[in-house]
Formats: sequence, C-alpha cells, structure tokens
Amino acid sequence: MHVTVLLTLVVGALSLSPPLSRHQHVPQKPFELVLHREPETHLCNVVHAPRQTKPHRRLTTSQTYAQESKTVTRHDGKGVVEIVKVYAAEEELLWERLGELCDSGHVDASAFTSTVDYQEPPVAWLPEPDAEDQLRLLASTPGIDSKLCTVEKKKSPVPLSVRHITGSGHSANRVDLTFFSDGYLASEEDKFIQDVTRLVEEISGNQTFHTVAPLLNFWAAFSPSNEAKRRWCRRQAEGISTPFGLYRDGTELRALYYAKPEVARAACDSLGDRCDYPILIGNDPLYGGLGGEFVTITPSEVNGPLVLRHELGHSVIDVGEEYDGGFAYFGPNAGHDTNKPMPWAHWLTHDSNLSNDKLPRVERAVMPIQAYPWTLLNTTAPWKITFNSSGTYSRHVVRFSLSGLPEEDDIDVLFDGHDLEWTPKPGLGVDRWHYDIYRDDALSEGEHEIEFALRAGKREGIAQLCSVELLEFGSDEEFNATPGFYGVFPTFSEKNETSYRPTNEDCLMRLTTTPNFCSVCVEGLWLSLLSRVDPIDSIQTGCLQTDRGSWLRTLKVDLLPLGQFRAGPPSTNEAYNITWTNDGQILDGFANITSIALDDRKALGKYSVNVTFVTEEVRADPEGLLSSERKFEVFDRCH
Repeated sequence: MHVTVLLTLVVGALSLSPPLSRHQHVPQKPFELVLHREPETHLCNVVHAPRQTKPHRRLTTSQTYAQESKTVTRHDGKGVVEIVKVYAAEEELLWERLGELCDSGHVDASAFTSTVDYQEPPVAWLPEPDAEDQLRLLASTPGIDSKLCTVEKKKSPVPLSVRHITGSGHSANRVDLTFFSDGYLASEEDKFIQDVTRLVEEISGNQTFHTVAPLLNFWAAFSPSNEAKRRWCRRQAEGISTPFGLYRDGTELRALYYAKPEVARAACDSLGDRCDYPILIGNDPLYGGLGGEFVTITPSEVNGPLVLRHELGHSVIDVGEEYDGGFAYFGPNAGHDTNKPMPWAHWLTHDSNLSNDKLPRVERAVMPIQAYPWTLLNTTAPWKITFNSSGTYSRHVVRFSLSGLPEEDDIDVLFDGHDLEWTPKPGLGVDRWHYDIYRDDALSEGEHEIEFALRAGKREGIAQLCSVELLEFGSDEEFNATPGFYGVFPTFSEKNETSYRPTNEDCLMRLTTTPNFCSVCVEGLWLSLLSRVDPIDSIQTGCLQTDRGSWLRTLKVDLLPLGQFRAGPPSTNEAYNITWTNDGQILDGFANITSIALDDRKALGKYSVNVTFVTEEVRADPEGLLSSERKFEVFDRCH
C-alpha cells in the first residue's frame, strides 16, 4: 500500500521577543484543598477536603504547593470571607498546610460530610440524539469527549440539562465557565439557553475575553425552578423556591446574593472538569451581580454583560477593584507603596512623568465625597449632600447611578443649584446605569451641594438614587487623563484610604460601562488561565510509507489554537516559536512547525519539542507559563 506524504505548511513565527521567563515542569492531576477562612480569627471551614483536580502549572519540582487566596463578600452579604485554595502533588502536603493555615481548634470539619439532599436524575449532556448536531459539536471542539475527565463527577442535588455553548477543546486542558439557571420555569429552558448564548457572545465575541477564548469552554446547565422571574428578586433568603436561592437586599439594584451555596457547590462538583468557574444567572431583567466563590448575574440586556465581565475579572484574574469606595484592592492592578515600583512598571508609558527618585509621579486627584444612599426618591423632599472643596483643583466629575428613571423629565440633578442637564441612557427603561458629568472648571474653596429632585410622581416607589461621588483633578500638567496612558492613579477606598491603579479610566474593573480590561489586567488574565492550561494539548507519533516504499517517522505536536494557528486572523500581534531537538541537537529545518517527518532508519533517539507563545499582550512571564516542553523517545522503527 502506498501512502502519499503531504507537505506540512511551514509558518514562520513573528519577530516578537518572548517575555522574560524560565521553563518549568508541569505536574499532572494535583490535589486541591479549599477553605473558607475568617480574616481576623482564622477560623476555617473546609469547603473541599483534598481531592484531585486539573493540572496546576505553578506547581514545580522546587515548589511543593501553590496557594491562591482572596477576600470576598459572603454569599449573604454579611461581612467578608477569605477563600483559600491550596494545590500540591501529594495529598499529605495539603493536610500539613491545613494545620499551618488553621489552628486545629479553629477548623470546622462539617464540610467533610455533605448535608445536601442529592437526587438521582441523570445529567443530560445535550445535544444528544441528533447525529448532525453531535458531529458539529465534535468538529468545533476536537476531542471534547475523547478522554476521561480529570475530576470525578458526583451526583447533582438538582436535575441538570447541560449544553455546550462554545469552546475549543477538551475540558482537561481548558478552563470551563458554566452558567447555572435560577428562577427559570421548566418552560423557559430555551430562554435560558438564549440568555447564556448572548452573554457568552457579548464577552468573548470581539472584546474582553476574545483573545483568550481558545483557552475557554462555556457551558449552560439548566435546572427548572418552581418560582419564576422577578418574584424572588425583591425578597430575602427565606423560602425561595429556586435551585440556588438568588435574592436581592430589598430594593437595591446592586448585589445578587444566594441562599444555597452548598447546593450550587454540589451542582458544580457534579460536572467534574466542566465547571471551573460557576456562574449563577437569576431570571430578572434588571441590574445585579456578585463575585466570590460563585459569580451571580442577571441577563439584563444592558447590564448583564457588563456585570459578568467585571465579576469574572475578580474570579478568573484574581484582581481587586479599581473604582472608588470599595474594600478589596489587590492583584496586579493594585499598588500600595509609591516608594517602590508598581506591579505594572513594565507597562508604564515611556513619557510618564518621573519624580525626583525616578519613580513615576502620582497623578493629582482627590475624592471629597462619596455615598451609597440606596434611597427611593420622592417628590416631597429632594435628596441632598454637601461637601467641602479645597479649591485647588482644575476640573471635576460628578459621578452617580440611578434606576427607575427612564425619562429626562423624571428628575433634576443639581449642583450648587445649577441643573446638570442629566439625560438617561437611551433604551435603558427602569434599569440601573452609571452616569459621569465632567465639568472642565475649578470648584471654589468651601462648601458645595449636590441635589437629586424627583419631578415625576409616577416614578415614586421605583425611582432610586444608588450612588454618588465627586472627583477633582489637577490640570493637564498634573493629571494625565489621556486614554492609553499608563501611570500611577490614586483610588480611594470606602475608608478613604489610597491605593493606586494603572490607568485613569481605561479598565472595566474601574468603570463597568467600559467593555475591555486594561493591558495590566489582560496580562493577568493570560497568566491566570495559562497556570491551568498547557499550550501543548498533546504529542503524537506515527509512521508513513512513501510511494517509493520507504518509511518516515512522523512527530506531531497539537497546540492551543493561538497565534498562526488561530481559526481566524489574530486581533493582536502573536505567534508560537517552536523548536524540535533530537538527542540534544536542534533540528534547524523544522523551526516553527507542528509536524515533522524523519527518515525512519535514522529516527531512533530522544526528542523534545519546546513551545513558547509570544503575544504583545504579555510583557512579563516570570513563571514561564507561556512556554511548554515535551520530551519523548523513539525506540523502535516503523518497519
């Protein structure tokens, strides 16, 4: 039998220099321990006892465990909790680490025995019976069901019908984001799928998560509710007849809490590898969301994608806030000491103004007032707030958010008695929106007043002032507000403590109405995802017989579909650099190709393939997460 040898297309790598990095060994199937720890007392609740999980590439031969921790709002909004995840190659190391993190007398072991009432209905993986649809699914996600899951699936406490929305590969080497339904009746499953599909397209289609989409899979897990739509959204946690018990705090269009974290946790666990980041969707058309162990959102046409992007930033990148008035400022986008280089020093604009000690200056700004009234407005008494200005700043912005006010005649927004000429976002309806009114003039020294006066009596009961703040800025020479400028910008916490961020308002972690992350957060996104996803999917070897009867040994590396191997043209400058070696010698003729063919008579020996992904979106890779290597040996001939 004669086999025609097909020539492999050789694609040269782009002339990009890889970021500073070192290669690391990638262990397989480590163990994971998950804790909830009280920040002050270190009382620990063991959420997950040590169990096997997906590979973690920050585990190296020289590092016995990897640890991730972040402080988040509790699921019920009552305070904060620290979520701690620890990974190790051996289970015993996690038990040792548990003793170090939590005194044995401060460990709540109730999580070791689940109290969730598990049900028996099978999980339906759809599409299932339609052969054409099944082929289409497999074609779009190669190997999606060709391997066993890394994480063992368990029973779900609620019936789940799971659909694959989009993705590029098997869950064992992807990060999986799974949407769970809450408040959808059995008859609304199609609506849920439509809501999820729209949200996924909004965040990954052409912005936010677009460049990293080949590292992700998206799923929709439907569970019917006995209680529908908005009936739950004005209630407290008690008696909510939905799978995960999503609810609001009274009338606030803000946080979306969940009453049944143990059910959500068990439902996610039941999907094994297919649930790295669970997202709970409440069937409500208005603003709402929360980050933490679970992301909660609504399918609001206007706000749903904005809230989802922001909360996934907290969960996936592990970054803190950039807006003023928060409590959690951490991660690569947060600086705290102006006497030291910022975490984003490698992203600073070259013409950043330097202080006398060669560190970038802090852009001059102040926040004299901020409040979260969450008050229903009435026509009887306007809501007012006063503050004092030093009179030493050149310009200012009045920033506020409103809900329940669809028409510009509904309310007057006044500053020192002057109408700011507020107009609602077109097509918003009664949903919440954030407004900025910039004023390019200095405030006088002394007291000033901001007033919200409801004019339309018909809006009483739904018209709400959610938040208000005022920021003052220095002149152009003192404060660089140019989009794309990376420097050191002050951010003011709920206690009016100062931390620092990379840009003025280029990032959705500061303004949820902004559709993209800043470069610092995008780099953090790449590094976070590549700590769990290997650029190399697999290595294959084979044999080919030429039409002359001779044999060739073939070696092939399957990579994440990035760089020159994306399905479409990349939106950024990126490429793979690929190097093959045989017995330590570089095979020069096979640079930057994924498949090589060698004379079988000379093919015995030890081989390696070293892959480095280079992208302009990552400038520093100190852990070598953008590189990967495989070593193998050919010890017999084809024929």
